[in-house]
Amino acid sequence: MSWNWNSHGLPFLPGYSFPDVTKSAFHRPQTLDFKNGYALPRRPAEGIGQDPLLSEQLIQQEISELSFQNPDATYGSFKQSLAEEFIPAHVALDKKVLSFQAYFEESVLYSPDEEYRIRPVDIYYYLEDDSMCIIEPVVENSGIQQGKRLKRQQLPKNERGDRYLWKDLNLGMELEVYGVKYHITQCDPFTKEFMESEGIVLNGPVPMPVDPYGKRRKNLQPSFTTPSEFDSMYRFLNMDRKVLRFFALWDESDSLYGETRPVTIHYFLVDDTVEIRAVHEPNSGRDPFPIVMRRQKLPKKIKPESEGFPRCVLEVSTEEVDEYYSPEDFQVGQTMKLLGRRFQLYDCDGFTKEYYQKNHPDLEMKTIKIPKKTDRLQEKKKEIPAYNGFGSLEDSLQNCLSLNPEPPKKNMLQMLENGNKVLRFSARLDSQDSEDEGRRFVLSYFLADDMISIFEKPTRNSGIIGGKFLEKTRIPKPGSTAENPEFYSPADFAIGATVEVFSHRFVLTDADYFVLKYLESISSQIPVQTLDSLRQKLCVGTTNNQTADHNGDDVAEMS
Repeated sequence: MSWNWNSHGLPFLPGYSFPDVTKSAFHRPQTLDFKNGYALPRRPAEGIGQDPLLSEQLIQQEISELSFQNPDATYGSFKQSLAEEFIPAHVALDKKVLSFQAYFEESVLYSPDEEYRIRPVDIYYYLEDDSMCIIEPVVENSGIQQGKRLKRQQLPKNERGDRYLWKDLNLGMELEVYGVKYHITQCDPFTKEFMESEGIVLNGPVPMPVDPYGKRRKNLQPSFTTPSEFDSMYRFLNMDRKVLRFFALWDESDSLYGETRPVTIHYFLVDDTVEIRAVHEPNSGRDPFPIVMRRQKLPKKIKPESEGFPRCVLEVSTEEVDEYYSPEDFQVGQTMKLLGRRFQLYDCDGFTKEYYQKNHPDLEMKTIKIPKKTDRLQEKKKEIPAYNGFGSLEDSLQNCLSLNPEPPKKNMLQMLENGNKVLRFSARLDSQDSEDEGRRFVLSYFLADDMISIFEKPTRNSGIIGGKFLEKTRIPKPGSTAENPEFYSPADFAIGATVEVFSHRFVLTDADYFVLKYLESISSQIPVQTLDSLRQKLCVGTTNNQTADHNGDDVAEMS
């Protein structure tokens, strides 16, 4: 039995060891130092005891082996070329996939037509992580669940847990995965080039065996079937989604509050059914029900023995119908009766025209031009009611044109040029009443807005209060309509002329001198008779000063 003795000469046993009272550092010391890229044992410092984890000092031979004296051995010579950059495998082999074509045999049980089936697949090997996936190409209308058979994963090779690697794959071999044997037949050019670059010799390609069931379906045995008069499958395959469309008018003029309504008639060639759809028009006041008659076969002729049966209660069965409506019965340009209602066919679409030209060339399709609803509305002109006398004619007309009437537009240029210009005339009231004989008026025509105002001069002891007789307003000429009103203009105010203002007749007797001056400035727009009457009246006034003073008094009174 060996004993371990400490520095005091006592055995290293419990009770014989004493702590070092001089020790002040109780941390775990560092045992290695790095010099020139190498980990070396650390030498103990002087005055401190030897650490048991440290080895003995290096001998001179070990030190000479290091590269302290020869730095080229450690760092290499400066002329040495730099090492190539390290590229990890997951980066170098990223998106590099080996592709193989293969097949497997699937046994078919309980089938008299086939015993096994050949199903081709594609095997993809991902070099990045040595994973594989198997995908079966999808064949349309095969009735077999196809697509991805195995998702991407590392496939087991045996029971010991080994995995398939790219070195294990070759042409002509059998790859057994989860009990299914896949026969590899071919690969793509990239896979062939990669295998040859890694030193693997590929076998020759193996031809893909023929599926016996698919071969028998392509080469059908000759058989003869007696064609039937009505082949529903043939009509479904050739006439499905082929519809004859007719545009018609549903005539209800015989009924109370009847009218003519546009409809669309669809004839389905696949089963000889008819459907009638309504054409919804905006603001028609009707609910937008799309179907007038549901899709059904319309009987054209009932058997004689079934005509007395109460069909208004029970539906007509196929045994009671002798003939149904066919495409020959629908002819554009004629009126036909469907379920007791009259429909006038006036047009059809392009496919319907081509169908009749190809299959029924003897039927003549005459398109009828039907006036549109907008054309019928345009024929009815708007009737504007007569002017009621309230407000101006333009303002009253705006109420008939829109729900939110806007004020009539004004001629701003005319208002700026003739802002303070007024034509004044003296007038008398043309009336059969003897009380109106002595009444005198001043008629003012405002050039800025073509308005007329009438002021009555007061007469003593006449019993009539003078003052404003008519406010400023535009006065239409008698006989003008509300749609095209014609208003009085300066050309109509001649001496002796009659101005009719709302059933009151005024005869012009005199005028201001400014009237003649203004009308002569626009003599091209004024009739000669109007200018002559003014000159004749005012020239007489210029020779007689009293007359001129009288005119001035009239103007002063009007102002």
